Amino acid sequence: MGGFGERLAAAMADRGPLCLGIDPHPELLRAWGLGVDADGLARFAEACVTAFEGFAVVKPQVAFFEACGSAGFAVLERTIAALGAAGVLVLADAKRGDIGSTMAAYAAAWAGESPLAADAVTASPYLGFGSLQPLLDTARQHDRGVFVLAATSNPEGASVQGARRGGRTVAQSIVDAAAAVNAGQRAGSVGVVVGATLTDPPDVSALNGPVLVPGVGAQGGRPEALGGLGGALPGQLLPAVSREVLRAGPAPVALRDAAERIREAVGYLQDRS
Repeated sequence: MGGFGERLAAAMADRGPLCLGIDPHPELLRAWGLGVDADGLARFAEACVTAFEGFAVVKPQVAFFEACGSAGFAVLERTIAALGAAGVLVLADAKRGDIGSTMAAYAAAWAGESPLAADAVTASPYLGFGSLQPLLDTARQHDRGVFVLAATSNPEGASVQGARRGGRTVAQSIVDAAAAVNAGQRAGSVGVVVGATLTDPPDVSALNGPVLVPGVGAQGGRPEALGGLGGALPGQLLPAVSREVLRAGPAPVALRDAAERIREAVGYLQDRS
């Protein structure tokens, strides 16, 4: 079956470099005529699963499911299973990060054998990159991936991520640590997250892994401006889009049309840096 990095590279080459978000935030639920409850979540997610079949990666935003408690998590479990059954790689956007046994428990939930475990999960390294080791180990054991937050586009992030130590930014140190984990692999399974709107991103050219690039579309990032972001190599960037597509709903055909337009716009990233 191969590791996550190899599966992702194959999916991107075959279906295009695009990660579609399932973000059922209350405003969108209401705009779609749905209730802000577990039933609304389920109907929202079902429409997205139908629309996004055949795309490379889909990223459910865990927080919006979590807000509905156990019923929301049940919807998330069903959504992850349905996407997997449709042959779509699932990236759980959970942004988990902790230490010791707590991190190990998060690892079991999101990268082990639980119903919440997806093909990959996002993680925060800001308790120290080494704190992620239980997650990295569990993900490797189960051929899953991890996307580590490196340089985010929110203004608050710059004061920490842009701080310098030893001649490099904290964000660059995160990228370099992920690159060390990927060393020697044909296609590493540890990726990083770099915001699409950043003007001075870290250098990802030696990462040997994927770069998730959120912020395309409604947040201001434009597909045509992504080429070579952070020195990225051809086929390395995985743009992520949510609201730009989701606001076309609720009809699955309209969602799919919007997603296909974005996929066409970012398709060139497979062939050029």
